[in-house]
Amino acid sequence: LEKGSEIGAHILSGAVMDPRAITELIPDWKDKGAPLDVPVTEDRFLFLTATGAKAVPNWALPDNFRNHGNYVISLANVTRWLGQQAEALGVEIFPGFPAAEVLYNEDSSVKGVATGNLGIGKDGEPTENFQLGMELHAKYTLFCEGARGHLGRQLSDRFRLRDGADPQVYGIGIKELWEIDPAKHKPGLVMHTAGWPLENDTYGGSFLYHLDNNQIVVGFVVGLGYSNPYLSPFEEFQRYK
Repeated sequence: LEKGSEIGAHILSGAVMDPRAITELIPDWKDKGAPLDVPVTEDRFLFLTATGAKAVPNWALPDNFRNHGNYVISLANVTRWLGQQAEALGVEIFPGFPAAEVLYNEDSSVKGVATGNLGIGKDGEPTENFQLGMELHAKYTLFCEGARGHLGRQLSDRFRLRDGADPQVYGIGIKELWEIDPAKHKPGLVMHTAGWPLENDTYGGSFLYHLDNNQIVVGFVVGLGYSNPYLSPFEEFQRYK
């Protein structure tokens, strides 16, 4: 089940992809046209202040900021391509059908899910396009909702999945896609920053990933553990830009 209108519709992240896993799963992914077209050509990491920046030498970067052999990608396009490969193997995918409810067996094990009703008006009443949700029963049900899906929270509470675990830490990422002057575009350049405009007690930073077609993915991440009640991640992104 996919809640988006198409596969990839809700995959918005800017991404640098290590091809190791896809090579193990689909060794001939290049011949099959996987949209991994922009190899990383350069890594940069900058510490920002309000008036300038200091670059970290590449030899001093930790391994997670070394992207040689990786690709700058549109994760939505890669997801669409993976969906095509899955359907070619006989997997049935249903876009536009969000899972709305977890179904349980008498022994409390997960039985499957029910999809939400379609054709509900803004007033909550059925329209002429109303379609009743359906139950899907499965031997195994895999939940892939992201960090805080509504069904995942229900499952966590019912099965006490967070008992004995450290508190989860969350961040929020904001992303824009820019088309820039070709003279300033460097396909494969991967840049990360830390520091300004965030204060020292708030973790986060930015990323700029140069795609093809003179496009750059510009993103800003703020850890949601900040204590300043007036901090706005959106406004910090505007200051950063």
